[in-house]
Amino acid sequence: QVQLVESGGGLVQAGGSLRLSCAASGRALYAMGWFRQPPGKEREFVASISGTGGSRYYADSVKGRFTISRANGKNTVYLQMNSLQHEDTAVYYCAVRQLGTSILQSDYNYWGQGTQVTVSS
Repeated sequence: QVQLVESGGGLVQAGGSLRLSCAASGRALYAMGWFRQPPGKEREFVASISGTGGSRYYADSVKGRFTISRANGKNTVYLQMNSLQHEDTAVYYCAVRQLGTSILQSDYNYWGQGTQVTVSS
């Protein structure tokens, strides 16, 4: 069983920045991803990164504004969010996939509890 702990959410004004963190238990290097669920909407893909950090994928809506990264040799990933917009308001979830990286929610095996990000306009 892999456990994930997310942190870094909060309230920010439009145009501001936040950095989310997620630490997963386990020694193997997992592919990890960030997903979000806006109010009243379905959960959607945001970004993912491979176990080595060599492959990264982004949703079109966040490209150029968000950056996913991971600590070397650790199952700790970060999501740097810049130029935040009201539309980025959501609960953000971190997830682990025990195989290669993916943009599909159904491919992920373990999920964090979520952290709220609210962007005021």
